[in-house]
Amino acid sequence: MPLPPVPREQFLVISALGKSPMELTNVLCKASHENRCAVVSTRLTRHGECCALVLEVTGTWDALARMETALPGLAKKHDFTTNVVRSEALETRPQALPYVAYVSSVYRPDILNELCQFFIDHRVELESLTCDTYQAPQTGGTMLNATLTVTLPAGTQISWLRDQFLDFADALNLDALIEPWRPQNP
Repeated sequence: MPLPPVPREQFLVISALGKSPMELTNVLCKASHENRCAVVSTRLTRHGECCALVLEVTGTWDALARMETALPGLAKKHDFTTNVVRSEALETRPQALPYVAYVSSVYRPDILNELCQFFIDHRVELESLTCDTYQAPQTGGTMLNATLTVTLPAGTQISWLRDQFLDFADALNLDALIEPWRPQNP
């Protein structure tokens, strides 16, 4: 007798923009709890006067539907905007290798797309990206710091990719490093 199919885990990915990071986070986490959903992951960043919050929530199909239905009213009441997408669990990639690339340089508007194109050309997947600009205190010039967490496909010759990345960075006059990802709190 065949086993019944395992139910697919379903998620809502909610992106929200608002002015108050604490209120935005509180309202969406509370709504998730009240609609019998569970927050799986969340990221919040500030961008000028605005903040951006991305939540991944999971629950039964009816709990996710209730959450979707509640969001427009909450957004209007608390003055934020949302975008919602249904998602499924990310497929496991047991042979993929997580790495982190750090880049510092004088700011140029093309640096991020150049970095992304390099990794696309080498079939490397982007997992997360953080990029900030700042004024160098010594010179007043605008500087860029970027941290890219990537996963290398199975079978990637790491020393070759590292050499390619460093040559690429040298050609663009970037101070760069790529190394294995390590947990922050081992």
